[in-house]
Order: sequence, then C-alpha cells, then structure tokens
Amino acid sequence: MSMKAFRGLLVLAAVLSLTGCHTVLMSPSGDVALQQRNLIIVSLILMLLIVVPVIVTVLVFAWRYRANNHKAKYDPEWDHSTIVELMIWAAPLLIIIALGAVTWVSAHKLDPYRPLDRLAPGKPVPAGMKPLEVDVVALDWKWLFIYPEQHIAVVNELAAPVNRPIHFNLTASTVMNSFFIPALAGQIYAMPGMQTTLQAVINKPGDYTGFSANYSGAGFSYMDFTFHGLSEGDFAKWVTRVKGSGDRLDRTSYASLEAPSERNPVHYYGSVAPGLYGSILNRCVHPGVACMNMLRTPESGEEPEAAAPSSNHDAMSMAHPQ
Repeated sequence: MSMKAFRGLLVLAAVLSLTGCHTVLMSPSGDVALQQRNLIIVSLILMLLIVVPVIVTVLVFAWRYRANNHKAKYDPEWDHSTIVELMIWAAPLLIIIALGAVTWVSAHKLDPYRPLDRLAPGKPVPAGMKPLEVDVVALDWKWLFIYPEQHIAVVNELAAPVNRPIHFNLTASTVMNSFFIPALAGQIYAMPGMQTTLQAVINKPGDYTGFSANYSGAGFSYMDFTFHGLSEGDFAKWVTRVKGSGDRLDRTSYASLEAPSERNPVHYYGSVAPGLYGSILNRCVHPGVACMNMLRTPESGEEPEAAAPSSNHDAMSMAHPQ
C-alpha cells in the first residue's frame, strides 16, 4: 500500500469516527445551554470576519506576487498606504468592540446566580412559578442530589420537570469538582465549605448525561449520572418511587456514603434528615465538629461570612445540630 493511499484511509477513518459523535453542545435541550450555544456561534462568526479575509488575502498575495509572475508591479520604494492602514486597524478594532459588547451582555445575562427570566425564547417565566430546589454534593466519586422540598435524596440520578426553573445549590465533601450537564447549562464548580449556584431549565423530555468536568482522583472517570427531563406527572411518579425506598439519609448513612468509592449504582433515599445539606456545607456532619458558620475569628470575635443555607429549616438545624 502506498503512503498516499494510507493517508487517505486515515482521513476516511477519522471522518467515519466523527459521524457517530453527538454534538450535544450545539444542539442543547435547555434554554441556558441554547443561549450559550448561540454565544459560541456569534463569537465564531465575528472572529471569522477577520480570519477568513486574512487567509484569503495571504493566498492571493502569495499567488499574485510569486517570483515568476513578472506582470505584478514591483515598487521597492512603497512604504505607506492610508487605506491599508485603516483596513488593518479599523476592522480588528470593530470586531474587538463587538466581541466585548457581546461578552459583557452575556456575562450578566447568563450569570449562573441570576434567576431565570424566561423558560424558552419568547416564553417568560410565569409569575409566581417557584423553581425546583436541588442541593448537590460532589462526593468521592459520585453525586448526591438532595430535594429539600420533596425530602428525598438520590445518588447518581437527577430528575426535573420540563419547563420549570431549577435552582441548584452546590458544594463538595473533599476536593473541588465541577458539575456539568451539557444539554442543560454550562459547568459550575463545587467546592468544600463553599456554596455555588446554578439556574437552569430543561425544555425537552429525555435522558441526558451529566458528569464531573474537573479531575478529582482515581474514580473521576466513573463520576457520571443520568439527568431525566420529565413531564410534571412523570416527575411526581419519580418522586413517589424514590419515597418508596425505605432508606433514610441521615448523618450516619451519609458518613458511610462519603467514603471514597467507584462505579456507584443509583441509590434512592426515601427520607432525609432535616438540615443535613447545611451540615455538609458547613462541614459539621460528624459529631463533635463545630459548624463553620458558628465559628468566630480570634482577632475580631465576629462570625465569618459563610455560605447561606439552602432553606430556613437548614438554618434552624445548623443552629441546633442533631
């Protein structure tokens, strides 16, 4: 086999391998991810407005002023052109201004802490619609999802109703991690002793992949889960199924769950001890450990600013840990 044929086979193999890829980032099912996709496209187009003409111009100049083209005008004394200078500087400047404006607007509009103002294009959030609250804990090496309103918890499985805002509160047990569901919204970090927030919505029913996007140790490769986008009725059935589990997530069972483990199957907890997420966030799940939000700095005697609990009952439970 000739080298040329071998190269052709390599190119063909690469193309065939790409045909099986699912470009979820470019065809998301959540409005936040859709807006982020549009931002990528707009930014790419703005940059191509410079890149493409430059590449074409380089090729044209290389061909027109090649050594054997004696028809091309040779002017060794040429040193300045106002028109060329304007083209070189004005076009990139305008692109930078446009990119800066798009970035500034998008950075505020797509702030993960900012409550959603729409469910989909042309569909604002109805007045009085409460978001679904989900507390997320990144463990070694699995994900724990606590639903404070439904009083349930699930390991490595997440569900939410379609076209209802979702408010995620995220923290971690040991090391920094990153929560990412490409079809739903951008990634956001989860850190021990701190709380981050993500606002999102899923617009299409289906099963979507979520995973950790930040290396966190030996079991990192298996730290993924399934996110179910469900109708309101199916979500209610899912909650009922989880509640049917006899297991309870309390401080004792959480201590066992917190231990490092890999390839964890989905596990349901039909009830959750009040204030458990607040204790995880403030790192006082284990007996005899003072909660971070209850500590005082020795210099000032004042309480340090700590991440807020996800609900009022968490605040009460942290004030009186069980």
